[in-house]
Order: sequence, then C-alpha cells, then structure tokens
Amino acid sequence: MRPEEYSPLNLAYLGDAVFELMARETLVTGSLDNVRSLFGKSKAYVSAAAQSRFYFNVFERLTPDEQRIAKRGRNCKPSGRAKNSSVAEYRHATGLEALFGYLYLSGNNERLKEIFALCVPSKENSDEKQ
Repeated sequence: MRPEEYSPLNLAYLGDAVFELMARETLVTGSLDNVRSLFGKSKAYVSAAAQSRFYFNVFERLTPDEQRIAKRGRNCKPSGRAKNSSVAEYRHATGLEALFGYLYLSGNNERLKEIFALCVPSKENSDEKQ
C-alpha cells in the first residue's frame, strides 16, 4: 500500500511515534540531564498545543503533496481528544502527525529531518542565534 492510501488517523498514529522519537533523540543527544528532566522537556515538543504551533510554522514551507496530507490529517474527525488542548489545537497536531507518518512511510528521511528541524531547532542552530 502506498503511504497516501493510509487513513489520516493511521498516518497520525504512526507520525506521533516518529515525532516523539525524534524529539527524544534531540533532547538526549543535546543534554546530560536525567530522565525526569528530559521527560519534562519533551512535553514542550510533543503536546498538542506545541504540535499545533509547529503545524502553522511549517505549513507554508511544505510541498503541495505534503500540504494535502497535513490537511487530511487536520480535517479528519479523531476518535479522542487531548486532555490539555483545544479541539483546534488537537486537530492541527493530528495534521502534523499525519505528515510525519506519511514521510516516514515514504522513506523520505531527509525531508522528515528538514521539517522536524523547522519545528524543533537543534542546539547548534539555537546557539548560533544568540
């Protein structure tokens, strides 16, 4: 099955795991903090509110196909709802997660890294801005 043939919720389910793994890898490789501290920091990246902001930050930089996938994820009716976010935030987060699932299944790892870097700048990039 081609990645675009999966349901948006299935793409989002996978994309949630991909995004969280990338966020955790970024935190672990950029810090010597203990696990409790890393867990707390990861919430800034993997919450629906944060992913909703990331959706808006990257949307205009996506290809038309990527925008279509993100919109499909955003527009689907999820079966649940995040505890600490609005419906709109949750839907936009689902759109971002669907995009990450799609790119992962497409094997487009370079593009996945590019988009993730737009969401969560690496320590080197944030140091350069200071």
